[in-house]
Amino acid sequence: MVNTGIPNNYTASPSSFSGTPLLTINREATIDLDSTNSFEGPEKLLEVWFSASAHSLPEASTPGGLKIVPSEIWKEMLDLVNCKVLSIVESEDVDAYLLSESSMFVFPHKLILKTCGTTTLLSGLPKILEIAALVAKFPHSLANATRGTATAAIPYRVFYSRKNFLFPDRQRGPHRSWRNEVSSLDRLFLGGSAYMIGKMNGEHWYLYLTEPNTMLTPPATPEREQPIKVLDLPESRLTAKARSMEENDGQDETLELLMTDLDPQNAKQFYLDHASAVAEGQYFQQAHEARVDARKHLGSINDVEKGGEAERNEVRDLAGRFCDDSVDIFSNTSDDNSPFASDDELTFPQELTTEGHALGTVVSDSSGLSAVYPSSKYPDARIDAYLFTPCGFSANGVIPSPNAGGSTHYFTVHVTPEPHCSYASFETNVPASQTGRETAEVIQQVVEIFKPGRFSVTLFEAKDPADEDVGIAKKKANKMEIIKGYRRVDRIVHDLEGYELVFKYYERFDWEGGAPRLGEVSF
Repeated sequence: MVNTGIPNNYTASPSSFSGTPLLTINREATIDLDSTNSFEGPEKLLEVWFSASAHSLPEASTPGGLKIVPSEIWKEMLDLVNCKVLSIVESEDVDAYLLSESSMFVFPHKLILKTCGTTTLLSGLPKILEIAALVAKFPHSLANATRGTATAAIPYRVFYSRKNFLFPDRQRGPHRSWRNEVSSLDRLFLGGSAYMIGKMNGEHWYLYLTEPNTMLTPPATPEREQPIKVLDLPESRLTAKARSMEENDGQDETLELLMTDLDPQNAKQFYLDHASAVAEGQYFQQAHEARVDARKHLGSINDVEKGGEAERNEVRDLAGRFCDDSVDIFSNTSDDNSPFASDDELTFPQELTTEGHALGTVVSDSSGLSAVYPSSKYPDARIDAYLFTPCGFSANGVIPSPNAGGSTHYFTVHVTPEPHCSYASFETNVPASQTGRETAEVIQQVVEIFKPGRFSVTLFEAKDPADEDVGIAKKKANKMEIIKGYRRVDRIVHDLEGYELVFKYYERFDWEGGAPRLGEVSF
């Protein structure tokens, strides 16, 4: 395990900018990763909130909340989920974990865990509650023996969701059916609500959520029972989240795109061979441009030899990227020994021929994903990306607000490009009000990267108490009706406790792939 930075010449890498958050890469976890058998793209998504905002942590908790938990402890929890940490980008507001199967984001007041494949996400939930109690010191109680932990922190709210699986028979643990998942969650929490949103015989989405001030299921043995501490927050504390959102130029909203049947040409971007070819072309093009620039501005090496030390150092810097460190570029000025002689003499970096973060960064740039929240608008944004063997892609984006004092948000992308099970997801909580764009514009930009045959959109947004008639999410839903190249097939709006949920399903006009591959059609 090492702390390192991706070389500066890898565009948009988390370490390519001054003042970058700390990037930690787990070298052991990245050895021999292979996505060949990662057929189940649709992810399981869990959000566990322990307070309404990072500014309203319970007095008993540690000042940093969940962010003070060491990464080694989170890794123990992730072992139960059956995934590994590839790298971590740490920032003041959120730590972004790139996983072997998707992502995890740790804020002071909440944890977001998203995993694909046959991971057993809900098996890690009791451990999350235990860690929040014992390490972050959130209010807690003795746990029910069926929870698998001796103590558990009391969440503020819990959200669990996923799309219908493509291959449900391959799932393990509590994820073999939605009924089993709901039972697993009901064993932990009182009063949870489960929903299936969309057509039972078509594309649909499952949601489980608890009400504010969630109550844990009490211990089964009366003589061991302790009083459960319910978070009875005063009115000032209850409104802290709304005030915080206003102060930080944003609202609590999450946009998720779940895309299937990717266009084969667009999906090629996420294969290692294709990405390596793109990287090679970029590398030699940059080398050629640097060579031309050196000749244009610095003249011949003989001229520089006669110049000052500053000129000599400048040409060394330009040439140093494209020749061996042992070569003295001023020792011989013949064409045969010039570091600028031929592109053929350049050595293509090994990092750009194998899976990993370097090629992940190349794909992030070349596909257009890094332009969804561009550096021109978000100069402090960081993208941590990884390309798998022989294909497959994951990326986390940490997006600080461009406004002073604003919150840090995230986006995450995961791609399974194989044609028989192609799938891509995009999720973000960057407020639309902060981007200066309509939500439909972000959807359009992402859809054009993948060109799916069909896709679902979920928009989960906190209600605005001042907007009683038509909520924010409903207004945005009306503007999401038209996505260029697609027809909207389904539209559902739910009014939930404290939130509005919009679900929409689209199909491409020229799609000829037939009915959706449901995989899972029963409760």
